[in-house]
Formats: sequence, structure tokens, C-alpha cells
Amino acid sequence: MLKVSEIDVFYGKVQALKQVSLEVEQGEIVTLIGANGAGKTTVLRAISGLEKPHHGSIEFQGQNILALPPEEIVAQGICHVPEGRRVFPGLTVFENLEIGATVWRKKADKLDGELAKVYELFPRLKERTNQLAWSLSGGEQQMLAIGRALMGKPRVLLLDEPSLGLSPVLVEQVFEVLKTINKLGITMLLVEQNAYMALAIANRGYVIESGHIVLTDTAATLGNDSKVKAAYLGG
Repeated sequence: MLKVSEIDVFYGKVQALKQVSLEVEQGEIVTLIGANGAGKTTVLRAISGLEKPHHGSIEFQGQNILALPPEEIVAQGICHVPEGRRVFPGLTVFENLEIGATVWRKKADKLDGELAKVYELFPRLKERTNQLAWSLSGGEQQMLAIGRALMGKPRVLLLDEPSLGLSPVLVEQVFEVLKTINKLGITMLLVEQNAYMALAIANRGYVIESGHIVLTDTAATLGNDSKVKAAYLGG
């Protein structure tokens, strides 16, 4: 479904990604784990068109999307939940969600169906629909960021550190919601420093170090790998 082949990404003269390749099949949750600065976020930014690789290809449903601008990549069905939530603080919950539907919504289109799905997943957002985003808690803002991406009717959801800064209880809640979203038919590529939680819900995983993919296997196998345990699982 999504195929990244041998991409190189530079920030000025610094090479952030070196011949990175990975695949995500329809219906999967695939996780990308690694230390801070390893290149995880850059992979997602390259897929969503925010960074342009100097070399390689990125295919979605058999089409090379490398040259497409970010808004067209979203229209293809790839939606990105960035690190740090990045909700619009001066807009209400509803207005943030409405922006997420921009890619498909025409003037007369109704938001009711998509809103109902998001509010079913996140009842707290429904309770706060007219509340400004800045006034939400960190967990609520993460829910809003995910909900806003879902309003774009994604086929693939790119998630960058959804557990960052959340309490253990909220982390559990967010990962339960991610499993539910996947069961609804949405494929996921998950970047996450909480490798234990990521591998617990993923089908497969990749380990990235210093811009290189150094290991890939099923999530269960990676979770039992002694090197992965020592580096990322505290074992």
C-alpha cells in the first residue's frame, strides 16, 4: 500500500536519512522505533511531502507521490498527526475538526457523519466542542489532533509520538483508541519512543539508527530481541 524505497533526506549539508526503505501493507499497524534524532520524524515528513528526498521514491497505491505537494498527498488519503499536536489554539474544537475536512469538503457538504465518528471515539471532544483548543489538557489536545486527521478520511494515518507528554493512564487510552481506529480499516505508520506500547499494538516494526534502518521484523520478534530490549525496552 505504502512503499518507501531508498530515500535520502538532507538538512543543509547534514544527511538525516540514508537509503531508508520500508513498506506498510493495507490494514497493518507498522511502528518505527529509535532514539531521539535517529530520523523517525523525518521519515514521516518525507512521506507527507513536508521534506523532499534527494534520492529514492515513495509510492502509495502504486503511484509515486514524491513530487506531490502536501495537500495533494492528503487528498490521496495520507494524513499526518505531527509531534506536539499542533492544534490551532485560538479555534474551537469544532473549528479544528472542520479544518481537517478541508481536503474533501465542498460548501454544501455536511460534516455530521465524520464528526459523529470522531465524537464516538473521543466523547470528551464532543463535550468540549465549543471550547478553545488552548484550554484543553494535553491529552485532550492529542485526541483533537488525531480527530482532526481522521476528519480527512485517511486511508493511512501517520502518527508522530502520540504518547509524548501524556500520563500513563492517558497513554493507555490513546493506544486503545489507535487499535479501534485500525479495526475500522485505517492503516497506520506509528513513530513512537514508547517502544513497548508501540510493539504491543503493531503487526511489524522497523528500528532506525542514525538515519539507517538497521532491523525489521514482526512486532513480536522485535519485542523479544535482546538488542531491542536493551536499547528500547529497558531490558
